[in-house]
Amino acid sequence: MAEFFAMGGYGFYVWTSYGLAAAVILGLIGLSARALARVRAEVKALEGGDNP
Repeated sequence: MAEFFAMGGYGFYVWTSYGLAAAVILGLIGLSARALARVRAEVKALEGGDNP
């Protein structure tokens, strides 16, 4: 198992790259969710709130 994580001496670079990529993807998901919530709130306000 240790050999798998070491990856022939390149493990640090490989796992760091995977970690950074995962962090960027999670950050983009978070930013997208915030933007979606903001736009939905703006649309709701423009439509007059809860009034049908």
